[in-house]
Amino acid sequence: MTKSIMITGASRGIGRAVAMEMAKRGYNLALTDILFDELEGLKKSIKDRYPSVAVETRKLDISDYDKVYETVKELDTALGGLDIVFANAGIFFDGWVGQGNFHKYKKSVEINLLGGMATIDAAVGIFKTRNRGHIVAPASIAAFRSLRGSGAYCATKAGISMFLETVRTELIKTPIKVTVLFPGYIDTDLNKSVKSRPFLITVEKGAETIANLIEKQVKRSTVPVFPWNIVKYVLKILPTKMMAKI
Repeated sequence: MTKSIMITGASRGIGRAVAMEMAKRGYNLALTDILFDELEGLKKSIKDRYPSVAVETRKLDISDYDKVYETVKELDTALGGLDIVFANAGIFFDGWVGQGNFHKYKKSVEINLLGGMATIDAAVGIFKTRNRGHIVAPASIAAFRSLRGSGAYCATKAGISMFLETVRTELIKTPIKVTVLFPGYIDTDLNKSVKSRPFLITVEKGAETIANLIEKQVKRSTVPVFPWNIVKYVLKILPTKMMAKI
């Protein structure tokens, strides 16, 4: 039976690359983004390469929380039942505390955290009715230790990680799966402004790794697995003075 996956924030970056990778593997796709013209361009590219794959697209701003619930339900119906929801949409900006960046912090929380929570909540509500499904969302290596100039982003990624762990606990007696991913530096426009991007991988490699981890239904994993599965422990114990130099 052909499986289906919903991906938010699918027009660019990791979302776009994962959509292409899952299409290559034969998954039907439900794709959302606020950049609808780019999303429609992605749909055409997918249909040109993989004509047998069903692709549904919807314009969605995930900070419009009521619309999130409507859209998840609509796409679930359109594809005859979603199997996986990848709550991927997010933003990033550089900004030190004390420089009047609160409006940017607020936007980060509205999209990365609250938008992700709304997407996950809507999906879990649907999955509970049929006692199956798989929730996936990216936190970040930034969830392990905050970096200078990225406080709001790190806070939202730590928050979504903890939210998903709560979801896992609440669903422990059900077959519904929960996967939390912690990407390192994947080469997308989202992080090109970052001066140092250690262990950088291409977005295509990142998407392939993410797709493999989704299909394995892992509970949690860094992306790529190595070396971040080791580095994450080092980050947690580094002295603050050393972190202040990174």
